[in-house]
Amino acid sequence: MRLSSLFAVLLAATTLGAQAQQPAAWPQQPVRVIVPFPASGATDLVARVVTQRVAQDLGQQFVVDNKPGAGGTIGTAEAAKAKPDGNTLLLTTSSTHAISPHLMPRLAYDPQRDFVPVAHVADAPSVLLVTPSLPVKTVAELIAYARAHPGQLNYATSGNGTIVHLNTAAFAAQAGIEMTHVPYKGTALAIPDLAAGQVQVLFDSLPTGMPHVKSGRLRALAVTSAQRSSLAPELPTLAESGLPGFSSVTWFGVYLPAGASPALVKRVHDAFARAIQVPEVAQSLARLGVEPARPSTPAQFAALVQADSARWASVIRQHKITLE
Repeated sequence: MRLSSLFAVLLAATTLGAQAQQPAAWPQQPVRVIVPFPASGATDLVARVVTQRVAQDLGQQFVVDNKPGAGGTIGTAEAAKAKPDGNTLLLTTSSTHAISPHLMPRLAYDPQRDFVPVAHVADAPSVLLVTPSLPVKTVAELIAYARAHPGQLNYATSGNGTIVHLNTAAFAAQAGIEMTHVPYKGTALAIPDLAAGQVQVLFDSLPTGMPHVKSGRLRALAVTSAQRSSLAPELPTLAESGLPGFSSVTWFGVYLPAGASPALVKRVHDAFARAIQVPEVAQSLARLGVEPARPSTPAQFAALVQADSARWASVIRQHKITLE
């Protein structure tokens, strides 16, 4: 065989081999997005806002599939069993990957072994609310009052082991104060008692709590995020207010089942990263009390989840928090 012919054959073989190693384009069919929480809840609404833009960008249908139950762990376990081909995604929150593993030792999934972190989508900070009858207008004044009246302040939560409970426990521990826990079946049920002064403290979501602040029924002292929230820029952070380093948000993120290829992870990540940078998406998220996540890589998202998980594990152990 002539040298030029041999070279052509080798070149063709190399090209075909490279093409064979390249994964097929994604997505090639409608994508199922499992949301392990009820329809019309915060996670569901975030998923629908963001995936609608991703679908528009990629020209393929994305179907949100609500699989609620057991604090999000039922739908998460189902997502863990899906094929890692990109046809099934999980859009979830810190609850299923950073909190529940430390409250439910018999989970049907392992958040690290069974999933690949793909994209940090959004964050929802909380706001520290107090009853107006309490003679405090700043976090420092609240801490001073609580220290002068140990155990006499009642704090409301949406139940044992919820992010509201963990936020308050972390706040009390760092502030060095003692308060009495009063669990409710949702923060909405606690608002009337907070306004009436039957409970005095509540960490709530911004969209739920701030309308009552604007009406004068409640008083807001600070937000839990590391930086001031664009949704309530007038409020200081807890870190600014005498609790250095305090930072807590409910994050929303996208996962693939374990075994997904790096190329697929990048494709999915890039699609969601583009979507949350669209101004209309940011505006829609703001109406839900949620802020688009800052640009990050899958590795940075994984590090965030790991740090969050370690923090909540410590809080849960320290305060002996259980679901009962």
